[in-house]
Amino acid sequence: MGSPESMASAGHSTKQDILNYLLRQGRATANDLATALAVSPQAIRRHLKDLEGEGLLEFELVQEGMGRPQHTYRLSKAGRDRLPDRHDEFALDLLDTLAETVGPDQMQTILRKQWERKALEYQQKLGKGPLAERVAELVQLRKNEGYMAEYYPQPLDADPSQAKEFILTEYNCAIAHVAESFPKVCDHELEMFALALEDCAVERTHWIVNGEHRCGYLIQLR
Repeated sequence: MGSPESMASAGHSTKQDILNYLLRQGRATANDLATALAVSPQAIRRHLKDLEGEGLLEFELVQEGMGRPQHTYRLSKAGRDRLPDRHDEFALDLLDTLAETVGPDQMQTILRKQWERKALEYQQKLGKGPLAERVAELVQLRKNEGYMAEYYPQPLDADPSQAKEFILTEYNCAIAHVAESFPKVCDHELEMFALALEDCAVERTHWIVNGEHRCGYLIQLR
């Protein structure tokens, strides 16, 4: 039997795994989590109860077929904040001050300039290689900035090295609280990807601001 410290560490790790899984999948039942994480359903339910008690999860009863309704869990706002997507409080306060000082039109100009600068930085780092390599590098850059990001070709069974379309998915937002106060930054983010991948069309497919559990972008080589 492991020491109390090792058992506590394992419990903490499983709870974090649950939060990460729900961040990626949006919602799941206890059985879904037990299967995905290779943990007994009884242990998963204990962790879910703890996480719910901490205010990190929400649940709803979902009826599927003729069986009993099942508890389906999703992250609460506090649960999302627990994950590594914390914004910079000072930056948000500074943006609020700027908005009060320069007015909405000038504020939009400032935000646009910031994203243009970031896009050019991305563009330089991505280079002119094959689309798959550039998308992979873009995802890595986003991960380095605190996003839980991934990508896959369209269609899914396509050879990534030959694919001309990719879906880029971000399951959290490193600037979530900024986006809540200044939703226009998300429009500039879309423009930023399009400028960074200048030979591509970029379209938003999912949006956390709209209540979805992820942001998604369709990247198509022109």
